Amino acid sequence: MPRDGSGGGGSSSSSSGTGANGGGDGDAGCLRPMDAEQLRECGHRMVDFVADYYKSIDTFPVLSQVQAPRGIYLQPGYLKKLLPDTAPSKPDTLDALFDDIREKIIPGVTHWQSPNYFAYYPCNSSTAGFLGEMLSAAFNIVGFSWITSPAATELEVIVLDWFAKMLKLPSQFLSTALGGGVIQGTASEAVLVVLLAARDRTLRKHGKTSFEKLVVYASDQTHSALQKACQIAGIFSENLRVLKADKNKNYAIAPQDVIAAISMDLSAGLIPFFICATVGTTSSSAVDPLTELGQIAKEHDMWLHIDAAYAGSACICPEYRHHLNGVEEANSFNMNAHKWFLTNFDCSLLWVKDRSYLIQSLSTNPEFLKNKFQASQANSVFDFKDWQVPLGRRFRSLKLWMVLRLYGVENLQSYIRKHIELAKHFEQLVISDSRFEVATPRTFSLVCFRLLPLTSDQDNGRKLNYDLMDAANLSGNIFISHTVLSGKFVLRFAVGAPLTEEQHIFAAWKLLQDLATRLLGSS
Repeated sequence: MPRDGSGGGGSSSSSSGTGANGGGDGDAGCLRPMDAEQLRECGHRMVDFVADYYKSIDTFPVLSQVQAPRGIYLQPGYLKKLLPDTAPSKPDTLDALFDDIREKIIPGVTHWQSPNYFAYYPCNSSTAGFLGEMLSAAFNIVGFSWITSPAATELEVIVLDWFAKMLKLPSQFLSTALGGGVIQGTASEAVLVVLLAARDRTLRKHGKTSFEKLVVYASDQTHSALQKACQIAGIFSENLRVLKADKNKNYAIAPQDVIAAISMDLSAGLIPFFICATVGTTSSSAVDPLTELGQIAKEHDMWLHIDAAYAGSACICPEYRHHLNGVEEANSFNMNAHKWFLTNFDCSLLWVKDRSYLIQSLSTNPEFLKNKFQASQANSVFDFKDWQVPLGRRFRSLKLWMVLRLYGVENLQSYIRKHIELAKHFEQLVISDSRFEVATPRTFSLVCFRLLPLTSDQDNGRKLNYDLMDAANLSGNIFISHTVLSGKFVLRFAVGAPLTEEQHIFAAWKLLQDLATRLLGSS
């Protein structure tokens, strides 16, 4: 519910209860599986509902009301109490469905598109992305191979080449060379498929009996998706080297630590085969030293993967492109267009220098999928089923294509720069108040900060800052998240929601200041 207690989330003012399952006898009001005129009427009403939702989005508590101490829905499992135990045997009305969305679903939604959303990292929506998602849903193809819908494969190839050129990736990552790009669901899927490719590449060289000797290297700031990928790929947990990041380098990994770990493993008869570097870590948006890591990987014939899920978007701006220096030695590179690039979830972009490694690890070719256009036979088309874990895939390139077409690179660069400027403003506000400290220098649009504890504080401000975060989030006015850096409980303020403006930054800061005054006064 909106903070003022009113309805919201779509007025459905044009609703009359007629037309598409809006009432009537027998089957007269039922939705037919795909009727163009019913789709037109219902589609218009749904777009109106969504538009009304966005128009009033800043009136909703940012964090789901399920979390609120005095809210209507106090506990997990709230929705089970509000909905029937079984599906309806007869069709319901669209009006009733909209009512339930307003009254039962929206109170349990955390509003990621709110201008007051500053938690985790952004997950951008946009008009262009929404339209692309609609068109993808309309075509509803399962584009696992070229022949299943040639446009789906070919547009993906084209758009990923466009994006690679925007990022100034080496030409080896283009489809015209041995590499190319593919859209995965998430960065977690991307790191899994390249880890599998790297594993099999190494086993072909050293023999399958060497499996238990394979070793992976990353920093303790690397996303936990790497650990899960190792579990799925069968890499022993004791063979994942999680190296402590250098706090003096904004928590980037230290190359000398990687060299030392590799040297020790080699002397023990192990096989170093994979390094995961990050551009924009989750905790502090740290940037690992790609050039040095690339040299290490090249010297030991290891696979270097770069995870730029968050910060890759910023690197389309010339002034931030230097953070990708060293990508020349990488075997794979990934970024999420659905994070900070106005492209609705899910749309994770992965490029590889040599696609044959992915295909060798992930390809299957049952008789019922064989056709004369397969890349394995004619080398003329891509079958993206062989670049990912699942067989099926959606027409995701449509929304990225529409974002690029309808906004253009210059506007997208301005969009990124605006968020970084807003984050700079917030960082300066934190610095201006001696009760707070910036925990680590800001690189992109994430500010890590904390409220300084009193000298008598026994837990170095952990409870104080947790209480500050909790009070801010439960107010409904903003949503922020936390991390731990060098043993300190630190608050994360990530700017990147599509509707965020300067007034939202100042309102968030004033709320935090007021809550800090209250907390310090009660300490």
